[in-house]
Amino acid sequence: MSVVVWSMMPELTSRIRTRITQAPNPCRRRLRTKVDGIPHPVLIVKLSDDLLALLRRPSTCYLATSMADGSPQVTQTWVDTDGEHVIINTVQSHLKVRNIERDPRVAVAISSPDNPSRYYQVRGRVVSMTTDGGVEHIEMLSMKYTGRPYPWYGGRDQVRVILTIEPEHVSGIR
Repeated sequence: MSVVVWSMMPELTSRIRTRITQAPNPCRRRLRTKVDGIPHPVLIVKLSDDLLALLRRPSTCYLATSMADGSPQVTQTWVDTDGEHVIINTVQSHLKVRNIERDPRVAVAISSPDNPSRYYQVRGRVVSMTTDGGVEHIEMLSMKYTGRPYPWYGGRDQVRVILTIEPEHVSGIR
């Protein structure tokens, strides 16, 4: 089966044509959204059971965002999932939050604690940023990763933000 998907990205001046030649993936669903008022097809990916298991473990995770000049910014972080999205907890004043407010496209690399060569890459968009439950969530992540309460490195006055990432593409070495 061959499907042609037309995509218009705001930073590009011409259309990009992508040809998908594989059988349809039941883990993907096609949505239509608008980018700068132009219809834009988006593939949303269901997270596999292996990836969900990795997200529920204390796995090494790197979050990549885009700086204002387009250069990448990468941060190691703790990671979680709600079963459908990748969840990251951060501090409101950090650079990655400002980058995401400007451009919600992100990439996350998660590697297995047992075998770092086994990893997944998730590309997607931050669809939600909230401070609700941020403190409780970082305490839960600290117990998962360290077995102890969160040490509040920057002080207890930090405003914690939960980032919810909707996956659009998943790849990696399983």
